[in-house]
Amino acid sequence: MRTLLYVTTFMAMIGLAFWAYHENYKTQASLDHVRQLQRDIGDARARLSILRAEWAYLNRPDRLRDLAELNFERLGLLPMRPEQFGRIDQVNYPDNRALVFNDLVDVTSAGARTGALQ
Repeated sequence: MRTLLYVTTFMAMIGLAFWAYHENYKTQASLDHVRQLQRDIGDARARLSILRAEWAYLNRPDRLRDLAELNFERLGLLPMRPEQFGRIDQVNYPDNRALVFNDLVDVTSAGARTGALQ
């Protein structure tokens, strides 16, 4: 009887050790994945800051003015004047009519299966 207890305890200990070993590797893999994601986020932020700097550089008013003058014959761009702007009452806004919904459908979870996707 004692031998059966020792064998059962030993097998339970081996099973728990295997489980702990497996969980440790899953945790390490998750941590590696998080580190990789953080590196990717940092790289994306660095690229975004470079793109913003390039955008600001390319949209300098003096550069845009020079480009407009250089391509005047082809584009016909002129400086903006105050009379080119409209008043707010000239803007044609869509009507604020209430939306009408036809053929409404009741959605319930009655009869739905719970648990993992099947």
